[in-house]
Amino acid sequence: MSAVLVTGATGTTGRRVSAGLAAEGHRVTAAGRAASPVAGARAVTFDWHRPATWAGALDGADRVYLVPPVGDAEPAGVMLPFLRLAREHGVHRAVLLGSSAIPAGGPAVGRVHAELPGLFPEWAVLRPSWFMQNFTGSMPHARSIREEGVIRTATGSGRVGFVDADDIAAVAVRALTDRTVPGTDLVLTGPRALGYDEVATILSEVTGRPVAHRKLTVDQLRERWAAEIPDEFATLLAELDRSIAAGAEDRTTDTVRRVTGRDPGSFRAFAERELGRTAGH
Repeated sequence: MSAVLVTGATGTTGRRVSAGLAAEGHRVTAAGRAASPVAGARAVTFDWHRPATWAGALDGADRVYLVPPVGDAEPAGVMLPFLRLAREHGVHRAVLLGSSAIPAGGPAVGRVHAELPGLFPEWAVLRPSWFMQNFTGSMPHARSIREEGVIRTATGSGRVGFVDADDIAAVAVRALTDRTVPGTDLVLTGPRALGYDEVATILSEVTGRPVAHRKLTVDQLRERWAAEIPDEFATLLAELDRSIAAGAEDRTTDTVRRVTGRDPGSFRAFAERELGRTAGH
């Protein structure tokens, strides 16, 4: 069985990947800033910005799931030195969580994507579309929906192939453990591209509370983001909304089915599971 280091192991995809690997009997090292217990895994402290935590996390691992540091507009600065160390420690397969909006060589995680094939003989980059989970928990859209019944974007009428984190994790488990590694990037989407107006309608129907999509300009959205996160990252996120408005995310792929053998979950099914009246929301 494989020995997998999962970074960001308590995050949206990391905890799902850890659980999926453990369920299949693989040895899992669940790495996070607080070394939080994860069922079936060895929990360790890991921080991208604390190199002293890297070697202990890598101990015994032969493959790694990479979740970039949250909010870092230039993650290559810390990720590439870690990946070189991982190679020295015997890691031979790396699966990177990227973004459908950022190709190899692009900004942020795109630089790490470009370097990955030269660092490891076995690799894959997952490039999911926007997460359905962005509408749950403490995420900004979830907060504005709960507090104001509003989703604010600068996407206009652009559409997105929202994808469930459960499906992302299922693909990650296969990419980490199957005999044949993808050796490419995998664009992951749900079964249907939706505009935020449609998203608001589905959420209204499922929760029984009115939800509206409020359209902002890119500059207005950048200002809102800049109140919570560094300016550089706020600008990046606002520009991604501009790309959506121009149609960059209006697509679906068959990747989830091709890799896992099952269809990706729909946004309505996700909303009913996570946000419906029966879920206590």
